[in-house]
Amino acid sequence: MSDITILDGGMGQELISRSPDEPTPLFGTQILIDHPQIVSDVHADYFAAGADIATTNSYALLHDRLEKHDLDHRFQELHQAACNAAIAARDAHGAGKVAGSIGPLGWSYRADMAPPIDEAAALYAEIAVLQAPMVDMIMCETMSGLDQAEGALKGATQGDKPVWICCSVDDEDGTKFRNGDPIDGILKLAETYEPAAVLINCSIPEAVSQALPLISNKGVPTGAYANGFTKITKEFASGQTSVDLLQARQDLTPAAYADFTERWVEMGATIIGGCCEVGPAHIAEVAKRFPHG
Repeated sequence: MSDITILDGGMGQELISRSPDEPTPLFGTQILIDHPQIVSDVHADYFAAGADIATTNSYALLHDRLEKHDLDHRFQELHQAACNAAIAARDAHGAGKVAGSIGPLGWSYRADMAPPIDEAAALYAEIAVLQAPMVDMIMCETMSGLDQAEGALKGATQGDKPVWICCSVDDEDGTKFRNGDPIDGILKLAETYEPAAVLINCSIPEAVSQALPLISNKGVPTGAYANGFTKITKEFASGQTSVDLLQARQDLTPAAYADFTERWVEMGATIIGGCCEVGPAHIAEVAKRFPHG
């Protein structure tokens, strides 16, 4: 019996691949509004593949994202819809947990676009408290710098549910956050805010493999879920763009990805899964490598 927890794979890219519509800067939020059944289907497919956890489609349900599209009045409604889709899939599967996703304020991969720590903390706390009655843990995803991570931790821990802080590292130097901060700096924040786990996410697998040894086996559970992009382009990171600017790798087959996860477990990770462009077939192969029960 494996003591490894298996996350689901990426949500946004999977939704876009299944949607009949063109991708927009709203990413999966637009699909949650227009095609909620697709969201439920993705959760169901990940559970069927062997995932232990469904991550809610709420990554981009942030005031700063919704305000730009005149949707902020639906903030609470959309969070509830995202959580309910994951809960329904979990209940239909008969097992598993639900993780409430909170994405980065400002823009993905751009810690410099995030608000100051205390301002960010208030915004994260609002979401954590809203999601807490519906989820088993809070996942603060794609934190790209130490101040951004601290804002998330300071706020999300107000939700009275375990918090997993998920950090995105530079694709060319996995020892650093995307803004250049040292990745092992997250350990000092972990001492202060006591998250239930620290993970590396949404970076290429090779960079994840550089980062993990610097944070694993240091007193806090660790994990990893990489993306399947060739790289995060400067054009995309400029903000308010759509994901069709990013290219998927052709070499990251389910077997190749599962090989990476085996190495991450050897490094000390106990939570593994996938991010963007890592789909149900990848998670099914990972689940085969770490059978449960």
